[in-house]
Amino acid sequence: MTIYDITAPHNLDADITLPASKSISNRALIIHALSGGEIMPDNLSDCDDTRVVKAALKTMPPVIDIQAAGTAMRFMTAYLSVTPGEHTITGTERMRHRPIGLLVDALRMLGADISYSGEQGYPPLHICGKKLPGGKLEIPGNISSQFISALLLIGPMMHLGLTLHLTGEIVSRPYIDLTLWVMKSYGADVDWTGTDTIEVKPKPYVDRPYLIENDWSAASYWYEMAALYPENEVRVTLDGLMNGSRQGDSVVRYIYSLLGVRTQFSEPHSNQPTVVKLSRHADHVDNLTYDFINCPDLAQTIVCTCCALNVPFTFTGLNSLRIKETDRLEALRKELLKLGYIIDIEGDDKLTWSGAKCEPSFEAIDTYDDHRMAMAFAPFAIKFPHLHIRNPQVVSKSYPGFWNDLKTAWFNINE
Repeated sequence: MTIYDITAPHNLDADITLPASKSISNRALIIHALSGGEIMPDNLSDCDDTRVVKAALKTMPPVIDIQAAGTAMRFMTAYLSVTPGEHTITGTERMRHRPIGLLVDALRMLGADISYSGEQGYPPLHICGKKLPGGKLEIPGNISSQFISALLLIGPMMHLGLTLHLTGEIVSRPYIDLTLWVMKSYGADVDWTGTDTIEVKPKPYVDRPYLIENDWSAASYWYEMAALYPENEVRVTLDGLMNGSRQGDSVVRYIYSLLGVRTQFSEPHSNQPTVVKLSRHADHVDNLTYDFINCPDLAQTIVCTCCALNVPFTFTGLNSLRIKETDRLEALRKELLKLGYIIDIEGDDKLTWSGAKCEPSFEAIDTYDDHRMAMAFAPFAIKFPHLHIRNPQVVSKSYPGFWNDLKTAWFNINE
C-alpha cells in the first residue's frame, strides 16, 4: 500500500486551476441524458464519481458498477427508474452497506419497479425502467439531500410531475437549491412553493450548452493551507469560482474569514474566468461554534484547521457523516489522536474539542477509502514535517490532481 511522506514549503505561493464541481457535473450529466440531447456539458469534472456516471450513461450495460460513488448510486437509481430497460446497479463493499431504502421506497411510491438483489434496504438493486406516473410524495427532510435531488431530477419526466413535501428539519438545503438551479438552467419548471414543498411540472428538459463552474469543496483545502501559514507568507490564486455561487460549500469563504483567511475576487471580465486570491491576516477567533447541517462536506477540513490553529470548537449538524465513504466522525477522532489532539464525539451529530492534547504517535494517517480524509489531513504537513498519509490515491474520487497541485506549490511528496 502506498504511503506518502509530505513536507510543506516555508511559504505558500501557488496559482491553482481547481477541478470542476462534481456536484454540478453529476446533476448536469443526468439532466443531459434525460433531455436526449447532443450538447455535452462543458468543463465536466474528471473525478471518479463523474467518470462512472458518464460511462454508465454512455454504454448502459446490464450491470452498472458505480464503485464507491454515492452520488452516482442515488442519481442513477432514479434515472434508471424512468428510463426503459432492465439493469442491476451495484458498487463496492462499502457501497453495498450504505442504506438506500428510503430512496427506493419513495421511487416505488411514484410507480418505479425496483427490487433488491441482496440485503433489503441496500444495493445492489434490480431496476426495470418505465414511464412513471409521479404525483405527490411526503418524505423526511433530514434524509440525504442526494435522495431528494435524485427524485427532483426525474420529476419533469413523470406524467403528473412531482410535488415533494419535506417533513421535519431540512438538511443540506443548499444542495437541493443547487439541483433546482441546474434543472432550471435546462428549462425545467420547478420551484419551492413553500418553506417545505417543491413542485416540479411535467415539462421536458431542453438540450443546451452548459458551462460547469469549478469546485468550492476543492478550494476548501487551499483555504486550510492558507490558514496554517503566518501572515504575509500566503499568496494563492484559485480560478473558476463564482462569486454568489449556488454551491453550498462556497460558505467556506465566510467560515475561513473567522480563521484568518481573506478572500478577494478579481474584477469580472468577459470571456475571462473569475480568479480568487487568498491571503492571510493576523487575527482568528479564539473558539468556533458552527452548525454544518448545510455544508457537511466541509467539516473534516474545518476540524483539522481548528486543531492545527489550537482553536477549540463545537460543531453540530454532522449526522450525515456517519454514512459517507466511512464513519467520518470516528475516523476524525482516531486520526487526530495520532497527531496529539483529543476530540470528543457527542451523539450522532456533534464534535467538540476543548483543546485537550496527548503525546502524538505520528503514525501514518489512514484515509478509510475517503478522499476528504486524505485532503483534510495533508495540510498538517505545514505543522508536522514528514507527515505520512496512507492510501493517498483516494483523492481521485473528487480531486484527481490534488497531489500534483501540492507539488506545484513546492510541497515535497515522496513515497
